Amino acid sequence: MSVKKEASGRRSIQVEVEVPGTPEEVWQAIATGPGISSWFVPAEFEVQDGKPVAVTVTMGPGMESTSTLTAWEPPQKWAAQSDGWLPGMPPIAHEWSVEARAGGICIVRIVQSLFASTDDWDNQLESAGSGWAGFLRTLRIYLTHFRGQRAAAMKWMVPFAGTEAEAWETLTAAFGLKGLSVGQRCAAPAGVPPFSGVVEYATQHPNDALLRLDKPGPGVAALGTFNCGGPIMVALGFYLYGDQAAGTVAHETPLWEAWFQKRFPMPTEQGMSE
Repeated sequence: MSVKKEASGRRSIQVEVEVPGTPEEVWQAIATGPGISSWFVPAEFEVQDGKPVAVTVTMGPGMESTSTLTAWEPPQKWAAQSDGWLPGMPPIAHEWSVEARAGGICIVRIVQSLFASTDDWDNQLESAGSGWAGFLRTLRIYLTHFRGQRAAAMKWMVPFAGTEAEAWETLTAAFGLKGLSVGQRCAAPAGVPPFSGVVEYATQHPNDALLRLDKPGPGVAALGTFNCGGPIMVALGFYLYGDQAAGTVAHETPLWEAWFQKRFPMPTEQGMSE
């Protein structure tokens, strides 16, 4: 994904996806805490005098980021700005917008930008763009099949002592999904906590797959491996929907936690450096 560079020093990436729903329905999914949490990561808006003024997202344990809102125009657009996520990085601005199209369709667009006089941070923007593209595909599945339903999630991400190709091979083989293709029905092989569903998305380079689940409950499973500028990471996440989602996640989390730790133990420092 290329970075757009302007004479003012503004550098930005833009990611968009076509989704079903009215602007108001889509707005609920991209501009409320429960909505964003249903396809991205846990999010919570701070409201003052009836208007959101900040949003906090939690990428993982101890990994919270708070952004100050700079625009709020429901149901078309909201924008926010936060500190850069690396030392010395300029502040990051985000703009989220909803554009209505004919036939009950909307375009969701995310623009992420910063101001810099060098190319030092371009790779960070490019990586963010790839990440957003994956999450927006989950948003599309959510709005297509589970719109407005309550959500609960469980997620794991660990470093892998090997190449990205080896990590993807290990992950898909463990799930019984080696050579997976879109539309393929899938179910848990022996030794894996029960799951079943259909492959909604699959790609390599980057290595990503999305499964629309009917077991352990209605939802989405996201599998991926990626290079985060150092170790290779293996990621597995479940978004479950409906009134039973929270209870299902509470029951399933220990099962998947044990399985994930067994199949992807934390590598030793020596193994990571090899």
